[in-house]
Amino acid sequence: MKTWFITGISRGLGLALAKAALAEGDTVIGTVRSGTPDLDAGPGTLHVLSVDIADGAAAEAAVERAFALAGRIDVIVNNAGYGLLGAAEKATDAEMTRLFEVDVFGPFRIIRAALPHLRAQGSGHIVNITSIAGRAPGPASVLYAAAKHALEGLSASLAQEVGPLGLKVTAVAPGAFRTDFLSTHSIRKSETEDPAYAPSVGRAAAAFDGMAGKQLGDPDRAAQAILAAVAAAEPPLHLLLGTDALRRARTKLDAVIEEMDRWEEVTRGTDFPG
Repeated sequence: MKTWFITGISRGLGLALAKAALAEGDTVIGTVRSGTPDLDAGPGTLHVLSVDIADGAAAEAAVERAFALAGRIDVIVNNAGYGLLGAAEKATDAEMTRLFEVDVFGPFRIIRAALPHLRAQGSGHIVNITSIAGRAPGPASVLYAAAKHALEGLSASLAQEVGPLGLKVTAVAPGAFRTDFLSTHSIRKSETEDPAYAPSVGRAAAAFDGMAGKQLGDPDRAAQAILAAVAAAEPPLHLLLGTDALRRARTKLDAVIEEMDRWEEVTRGTDFPG
């Protein structure tokens, strides 16, 4: 049996993951910003903590409370977050600050608070839910992609820092999953629009609107995939979820390699002569 600390279990992937872990008989300590999640503990054990992840002191206190409740925690899942769509030129400092408080600084503070406990245990797995937008971004997601790219980078470096301590890290990048992520609960649009960006940002935003409720990804299957990754003897550092995420990541990597090859002579030409 495992003990999980999962942020944002009121809806979406966090809710699906909490259900899946509880069904396995695991203990879940989940956070919600407000209200009570629609969860039946079943054979598992559920603790719900109310906390706004954007409140750094409260987020760190929630971690301490979770370890006090359970004694040890096997898996820390940074799931809570939201999306922000819009053109970079029209974004405000307040929009960007709020997004990074929730999507980047919140997970960082939780990880920092959890690490002394995990090091003392000598084991533990940190799972950061990022997005395919953080690896292969498109138009209209410049702000969201920046936040998720930051979390991807944090995960990749952190894995090398804590690996020798017996700790594991996985950055999970989902594609489009049929949750309410595209609703006003989880995604916001920059308040100022400009017709100059209609062919790029406007078109992409409209595509997101049309996709709501039709996403290919099944959140329950995604939750099972995360359970399998955590249970693996050698879990992945990077895990893509969904065929759309796989397609976008491969297209991006192919383009990066092609560009590196095309500019290799220039790249190599910047060293001091040997």
